[in-house]
Amino acid sequence: MRLWTSAAIAEACHGAAAGDFTADGVTFDSREVVAGDLFIALKGEATDGHRFIGKALERGAAGLLVSEAVDAAHVRVTDTMAALNTLGAASRERSSATRIGVTGSVGKTGVKEALKAALSRFAPDAVHASVKSYNNHTGVPLSLARMPASSRFGVFEMGMNHSGELAELTQLVRPHIAIVTWVASAHREFFATETDIAMAKAEIFAGLPKGGTAIIPHDNPHADLLARAAADAGAKVVRFGLNDGADVHAEKVALHPDCSCVTARIGKETLTFKIGMAGQHWVNNALAVLAGVQAAGADLALAGLALAELNDLPGRGRRLRVAAGAGQAIVIDEAYNANPASMAASFAVLKAVTPARHGRRLALLGSMKELGALSDEFHAGLAPHICEAGVAAAVLVGAEMKPLAAALGRSIDVRHVADADAARAEIARLIAADDVLLVKGSNSIGLARVIEALASGDMMP
Repeated sequence: MRLWTSAAIAEACHGAAAGDFTADGVTFDSREVVAGDLFIALKGEATDGHRFIGKALERGAAGLLVSEAVDAAHVRVTDTMAALNTLGAASRERSSATRIGVTGSVGKTGVKEALKAALSRFAPDAVHASVKSYNNHTGVPLSLARMPASSRFGVFEMGMNHSGELAELTQLVRPHIAIVTWVASAHREFFATETDIAMAKAEIFAGLPKGGTAIIPHDNPHADLLARAAADAGAKVVRFGLNDGADVHAEKVALHPDCSCVTARIGKETLTFKIGMAGQHWVNNALAVLAGVQAAGADLALAGLALAELNDLPGRGRRLRVAAGAGQAIVIDEAYNANPASMAASFAVLKAVTPARHGRRLALLGSMKELGALSDEFHAGLAPHICEAGVAAAVLVGAEMKPLAAALGRSIDVRHVADADAARAEIARLIAADDVLLVKGSNSIGLARVIEALASGDMMP
């Protein structure tokens, strides 16, 4: 079945169609257009998508959603951003899919990907999920607009860095199940307290229908606040965690350097399973996933099989073996993003990995962004975690890392550089056979480029 026809787009967006076309996909980035896509020409502060219509057509766009006259098959509307939202809402309304919204300070994308894998075992080819980290005011409606009408499940990542953002996104998705993975001091620049962050995360529950399910982290300091907000929204509250009182909890946990084995109680059911990702934080993520699978009416045993196979998430814990010196080194790729909580979790994973022979534990760390007045304190506070993990040498990237460099002093080999290119050169000189390298930092630092160079063997600056 075609995803959209020009007539359906025009009806949904209250626009005027010029030329019949059908679209198999939707995008607003001309670089991502594939043959058969609908290209939406968004107007932003920095650029205007109408400038890239020619490129989109060259790449095979089947039709356009525009607010200006064009000489190609299109639907014309007054405001393309508003039209994207209405197209997303129309996609939601025409589908009977069970929708799951996922938010949290850490773990959003990992839980979203794990839910997609778990539900796909139960309903092959009938699960739709956000791609990458499309979780903001443009990514969420785009993800909705891409959902086939025949989907049985839709999993949508929903992010925020200001109060009120989730309130808007949840009204667009209107999830039947809402998951908060964790609350921590991410985006602290925009919030006076961590409690304010918890309140902003709780906005997701306002989109639930009466009797919908709110899944919250039982072990988090803000669990009761989240539970009250969910109850006020008329939702059923399900808690997941390690401590007593959680509805979904781990009875036994065995952490290994590259995986974890868990026996969990999910309501009245018990499941023993393996997680293909390492670390206590992934145990927490897996419990959230199982709670979501049960609430969605899918199969827990199949979910356990999917979790065992989850081991290759770029930027979020995947392991790479790369050429180094006369042999190979292990790279733990956490390059996508970073905040104080996720940094601590990553160092715990690094500590559990014992380098072979004469290898060392190394760390390439980029600045943590959006921490505001507490930035220096949070960065310096990483020093004990680094030392406890047994890191022999650390390359620190970005101006915000200066307090950490000072806190570490001469306790380990510290190399503080300005940017990712300088870090790449420093790592090329530093890494050797049998080393284990953790790479983690805020996405804007660009450490993914260093990962790419390590993976390709092209470490020359």
